[in-house]
Amino acid sequence: MSNYDFDIIVVGSGMSGGWAAKEFSEKGFKTLVLDRGKPLEHGDYPTESMPPWEMPNRGRVNSDEVERDYYMVKRCYAFSEYTKPYFINDRENPYEFPEDKPFEWIRSARVGGKSQLWHRQSYRWGEQDFEANARDGHGCDWPIRYDDVKPWYDYVERFAGISGGYENMPQLPDSVFQKPHEMTQLEKDARVRIEAAYPGRRVIMGRTAHLTEPTEEQLDLGRGQCQSRNECQRGCSWGGFFSSLAATLPAARRTGNMTLKPNAIVHSVLHDESTGKATGVRVIDTETKEASIITARVIFMCASTIATTQVLMNSRSAKYPNGIGNTSGVLGHYLMDHVMGPGAMARFTGYEGFYYKGRRPTGIYVPRFMNISEPTDRYLRGFGYQGGSWRNGWTDEGRRQGLGGDFKDAFSKPGDWWFGLSGFGEMLPARENHIALDFNRLDGNGMPIIQISCDVGENSRRMGKDMVDKAVEMLKAAGGQDIQFSGDLDAPGLAIHEVGTARMGRDPKDSYLNGFNQSHEVANLFVTDGAAFASIACQNPSLTFMALTARAADYAATQIQAGVL
Repeated sequence: MSNYDFDIIVVGSGMSGGWAAKEFSEKGFKTLVLDRGKPLEHGDYPTESMPPWEMPNRGRVNSDEVERDYYMVKRCYAFSEYTKPYFINDRENPYEFPEDKPFEWIRSARVGGKSQLWHRQSYRWGEQDFEANARDGHGCDWPIRYDDVKPWYDYVERFAGISGGYENMPQLPDSVFQKPHEMTQLEKDARVRIEAAYPGRRVIMGRTAHLTEPTEEQLDLGRGQCQSRNECQRGCSWGGFFSSLAATLPAARRTGNMTLKPNAIVHSVLHDESTGKATGVRVIDTETKEASIITARVIFMCASTIATTQVLMNSRSAKYPNGIGNTSGVLGHYLMDHVMGPGAMARFTGYEGFYYKGRRPTGIYVPRFMNISEPTDRYLRGFGYQGGSWRNGWTDEGRRQGLGGDFKDAFSKPGDWWFGLSGFGEMLPARENHIALDFNRLDGNGMPIIQISCDVGENSRRMGKDMVDKAVEMLKAAGGQDIQFSGDLDAPGLAIHEVGTARMGRDPKDSYLNGFNQSHEVANLFVTDGAAFASIACQNPSLTFMALTARAADYAATQIQAGVL
């Protein structure tokens, strides 16, 4: 084809899709962004700043409705009456998993995707994370290394705005930071005690995508300093935290080159066997159920890990009966999520006179130390902790029972201080962890039902035990009392960090993408969301989504300008 409807089609408008839209639009390409979600404009957040007494059930969800329509997404930490409109209806969008291998898939229902709902923890990967598969033989070797991604981390961090402190740790490289949030006195003291008892372990301030010192570029987009309300998932009209709605999509829109189409689910990518290239996408309007075809020179898949792979597997033809570009058969395999659930908390005395103000949007972070400074032969890879301190009685309004003045006065007397650590571990890549499509059964939008089979594995179970043991020993070293712990592993999916299924690699025989997130077989097809990952590390993946997307968009733009694409 010599004439296209658009230069670029971006599928998805969340963390990765927003970056693709910004990069291509700013480079002058006519860019269409398609999102299955309902429209949502920055600033048009229906429950923002609403107090509990103006909400049904003080913000708690109606159990009958939840059990019927939101039975899976209700497990998300961010789900409430305030945020319910942003979550997908599980009953209307079914998927399946074996009874003994549950997968708790958390999905968005609005433009902006999960960039509106994330917890904003932002950590670079280190050299060990891109080298791990090659070192221990689990998974295929990443075709890139930290040095390939480092300049793109720098690039996206300056635009997004990441708060944090410089720590000079090889396993957790420093970012381009705005000033960090402050630790509580308990956290400061715990840091000193833990690091004295365990010199290879560090307790640092959580690095988070919140503006603490907005730049001129950020202010020019209408973003402002974080107000420490910690109501981020409801919506933040001044853009204190990074989301595609507040940052990348407005940047793309002001160029005049972006068209955004909501209520548009991509059914499949179209392929021309004579040229070997993708020609566009088939789109279904989620309201009218009408189908249409839109063409473009280049396709960027950014719909989120499982949704992207569903589209690719559904893109079948005589040449690619198992999904576009899937001669290797690797598409759909090597699904991963973080090992999550184990952790501990303890009560601390001696801090009754200390207070804190505001609702800080982050906590503390303990970077990975196992198989870094502390080797073990019990399992491969490692884990980090997220956590922090709090006071009982300050955040439990609506959960106490009582009446009258004495009941009200009780809220002016905060309770004990507590400190908690929750582990996030690395799941190994495994081919048996996969998704498949049932082409004989379709959902309400005409998409084949997704079937997910994913298990944490024995390595993760051994790691989970260590997550508990190390948390307990650190809390003891910090002076904690009444230590409580849990070793139960959450089902995959609930960490909401799912990656894999269309992985990058050096060899087309065992990977789907090359080192620029480009299909090995279909040159104008790119995947830059979590589906592209060859492993998961133990850090939150969103910052890496952003960096890889910006890098891939730059590469694709040069290929277009050179006449290759």
